[in-house]
Amino acid sequence: MTIAHAVRDSRTMLRRNLLHALRYPSMTLSVVGMPIVMLLLFVYVLGGVLGAGLGTSGSYVDYLAPGIILMAAASGSMTVAISVCSDMTEGIINRFRTMPISRASVLTGHVVGGTVQTVLSVVLITAVALLVGFRPTGAPLDWLAALGLVTLVSFALSWISAAAGLMTRSVETASNIVLPLSLLPFIGSAFVPTDSMPPAVRWFAENQPFTPIIETIRGLLMGTPVGANGMLAVGWCAVIALVGYLWARAAFNRAPA
Repeated sequence: MTIAHAVRDSRTMLRRNLLHALRYPSMTLSVVGMPIVMLLLFVYVLGGVLGAGLGTSGSYVDYLAPGIILMAAASGSMTVAISVCSDMTEGIINRFRTMPISRASVLTGHVVGGTVQTVLSVVLITAVALLVGFRPTGAPLDWLAALGLVTLVSFALSWISAAAGLMTRSVETASNIVLPLSLLPFIGSAFVPTDSMPPAVRWFAENQPFTPIIETIRGLLMGTPVGANGMLAVGWCAVIALVGYLWARAAFNRAPA
């Protein structure tokens, strides 16, 4: 099996997954819906109180939007876990194992397809944030860097979700097992600064992977200092992607039950 064959098979699998998402958009829409609901809830219901506690001159939606963008990226990875698990339970992946195609192309198609869907969802959610008052000050290069980081996060989380989808025996379990990824922004700097939290929670919030990613997106879009968060964000994404890839490859290579 040559690299050219592997690339060709990966393109075929990517097209299959994107067509599947177009024909059955309900899952994608449900994943997009949660971050939008959270955005509207925190802006229009809780934003007054939380914004007053920030002690900054900007509006709360300017602080909130980068965290919602990351939440959208985390929620989007759920579609990968569900689609991989669905292929496993329906026997499609076992069928692919018997065909003369690149074994890596099956998971690559799921991961890249999930990343594309997630990035498109993030663009939609960013547009909603702009409609409700989000006013970023970043230059075009800053926007490109933020989009690149969101793509990298989505790619890394998609590998973790692909592995989770391979390890579970039902779609419900697959969706639940990756749900904590969508909740991690709550215990970070997505909604309030970490220095307002109790010491133990603050320690976790400041040292978990999502906080430097949120601060980097916030710095790029709003002009706040990025500092070492940029390197930490890329480093965390690389570690998550590597762990997810190795986990998914090991699960995929297991003998079929």
